[in-house]
Amino acid sequence: MSRPWPARVRITEVGPRDGLQNQPQAIPTAAKAAFVRGLVAAGLGDVEVSAFVRPDRVPQLADAAELFARLGPAPAGVTYGALVPNAKGLERALAAGVGKVAVFTAATETFNQRNVGAGTREAIQRFGPVAQGTKAAGLALRGYVSVALGCPYEGPVAPERVLGVVEDLLALGCDEVSVGDTIGVGTPGSLARLLAVLLARVPAPALVLHLHDTRGMAVANVLTGLEHGIAAYDASAGGLGGCPFAPGASGNLATEDLVYLLDGLGVAHGVDLPRLRAATEPLRPFVGTLPGRVRQAPPWPPAATGGA
Repeated sequence: MSRPWPARVRITEVGPRDGLQNQPQAIPTAAKAAFVRGLVAAGLGDVEVSAFVRPDRVPQLADAAELFARLGPAPAGVTYGALVPNAKGLERALAAGVGKVAVFTAATETFNQRNVGAGTREAIQRFGPVAQGTKAAGLALRGYVSVALGCPYEGPVAPERVLGVVEDLLALGCDEVSVGDTIGVGTPGSLARLLAVLLARVPAPALVLHLHDTRGMAVANVLTGLEHGIAAYDASAGGLGGCPFAPGASGNLATEDLVYLLDGLGVAHGVDLPRLRAATEPLRPFVGTLPGRVRQAPPWPPAATGGA
């Protein structure tokens, strides 16, 4: 009998960008660079390093160009991505040597207005020059759809609204669309209803799930995604994260929790869990306790202690 889930999953590590963008204090660039290098050493090949956004809007990521310069070219088989809001941001990203570009919109009008001062369709239209420039540079383009399972301003979101935004992003030229439960209100039931609508029109390889653990549902929602054939997930090492424009949003799905789940299911992913746990150490002096459950728990299985 075939497995009810994919044999292999691709993990996009969003900790350096999404995990750090809402921290109360800026993290030193050197610590961020050490964090990224640790993630790569753990086997993560798709890392969203930062965002080329206005420093006054997201001051924690104001050092994006400096961070890319400190990291240098990505190792073979590794992609360093970045969030880019407009043509000016793309120009800065390309100059820094970014390997993958992401654009960001939302499933509801109110969230988009609060975030970028434009409606959903207008926001996507603004990405036209970014998409064209990204493709001209030969780079992959990712689209984000936030608040796909619930909006802090509008409440529950109809799956058909999410589908429309996903299709618009694919028509724009996005190679994949990351569908986000930004405030962590989704359950296996609501996610299954959303995926049923999306997968009726969108091929599973074009979809990524971006889950938050605000209410402890992230791992359960991953299982739902796997059961629907979704083989790509965003996660943040240590469970860091939160959106500065989404009241109530807390940490992302922890990469360690995702890896632990996939290991238990026998699903391949290419990430070494002990090295992943070590990757967050450079951040500890600046972020305090990391909320991820596996990160807080003692390693399992325990190291052999010997004996008679």
